[in-house]
Amino acid sequence: MNAIPLSQATLDQLPHDVPRPSYDRTVAKVGIVHLGVGGFHRAHQARYLDQLMSQGMALDWGICGVGVLPGDARMAEIMERQDCLYTLVEKHPDNTLTPRVIGSILEYLHVPAGPDAVIERMAHPDIRIVSLTVTEGGYNLDAVTGAFKSDDPDVRHDLEGGEPPRTIFGLVTEALRRRRDRGVPAFTVMSCDNIEGNGHAAQLVFTAYARLADPALAEWIEREVRFPNSMVDRITPGTTDADLAMVRDEFGIDDGWPVVCEPFTQWVLEDSFSAGRPPYQEVGVQVVDDVRPYELMKLRLLNAGHQAIAYFGYLAGYRMAHEACQDPRIAQFLLDYMDLEATPTLDPVPGIDLVSYKHDLVRRFSNPNVRDPLARLCTDSSDRIPKFLLPVIRLQLANGGPMERAAAIIASWARFAEAVDEAGEPITLNDRLADQLHERAVQGGTVFIDNTELFGDLGADQRFVAAYLSALDSLHSVGAKATVDHLLTTR
Repeated sequence: MNAIPLSQATLDQLPHDVPRPSYDRTVAKVGIVHLGVGGFHRAHQARYLDQLMSQGMALDWGICGVGVLPGDARMAEIMERQDCLYTLVEKHPDNTLTPRVIGSILEYLHVPAGPDAVIERMAHPDIRIVSLTVTEGGYNLDAVTGAFKSDDPDVRHDLEGGEPPRTIFGLVTEALRRRRDRGVPAFTVMSCDNIEGNGHAAQLVFTAYARLADPALAEWIEREVRFPNSMVDRITPGTTDADLAMVRDEFGIDDGWPVVCEPFTQWVLEDSFSAGRPPYQEVGVQVVDDVRPYELMKLRLLNAGHQAIAYFGYLAGYRMAHEACQDPRIAQFLLDYMDLEATPTLDPVPGIDLVSYKHDLVRRFSNPNVRDPLARLCTDSSDRIPKFLLPVIRLQLANGGPMERAAAIIASWARFAEAVDEAGEPITLNDRLADQLHERAVQGGTVFIDNTELFGDLGADQRFVAAYLSALDSLHSVGAKATVDHLLTTR
């Protein structure tokens, strides 16, 4: 099959069994600017909006995607070549592939190529939402205190002024300043990142930055801007060369950056917006008054669950999430962590059967066709662990509950940070604190958890320290699988 290069001009040439935008993208308008256009955004928020637009709704809510980092230049090039179109393929456990060409992203801008163009786009009256998927570390929050880190070099650069902003804080705040000065109403800032109270976190960091730059602007932002909380969920591994070949060979589409994901998707969104929103509820988004129960469920079960299988699995020689989760020992360890340690820390979740949810997670993690690398789950651990797992440990310690499995996950992270697996193969640490983590891990004992920047005072808690050292000693002496076997007997 000769593959058709994907673009607006070639949509009618694509195979008839591949759905594509049924709406006129030339008359659709941009109403949302999204910062951080990765695979997840394109599999999730952009997909929901594409569904709405395909039903004749929200045609004035199209997306202008923004790449923030220098490394986003390749995405900018491909989006320009393909008129911002891309192929989304859902991979089912039974090997079924469900493709769709998504058209809800109408424009793409790259901050390093023109910061002022990005600011002006956000300042335009048509823009009513600025949304974010900038990862857990993108909020510049201290892992222990939760405060905005004003001493970050890029933040200091932006606060000094005189040059285009480098950070999302400088970009968004300047756009809001221009709107205020021009008499344009404020937009909503909608976080879609895996952070507890992500809307509250966004409000904290943007107002903290604005207070440092212009206290009067900070007051205006606090009064006028809404920051809805949300919970987002869809496993979306990075696109590989094999995925490009699959889209070309199976569907006859030459797509420079398709997206692959699992079939499952969920979005729970607080109904708090400054200037309206798309009718997301029409395509399955749960629009609620209080996101917190759903958010804690996802962070402490799914996200922390990924950490539970990631390091143990990698040390044991597995390289894909489904391989680790198809090991009955690791799957049971995951369930034990969720049942005995995480679930007691959760609030009641309206409309959710937690028993089914947890078993569905194991099935989702075990989907062999998603091919989610464990290395992806081990990336940026110093940003993820404090947000996903440490709250469970702290609450269980405070309540006298079990936390041995969570402590063992921390130990598996420390063993992973030694940067060599059980077969003697080197491990690459992809983390902003990689050198520091490695230096502490190789010293052994409690040095790793004595890092107050990440763990606060946990290193002084005798129960936690004893559980951590026990698991770490077991990992060194008998390995990951035997350590998990022992933990399965701990009740």
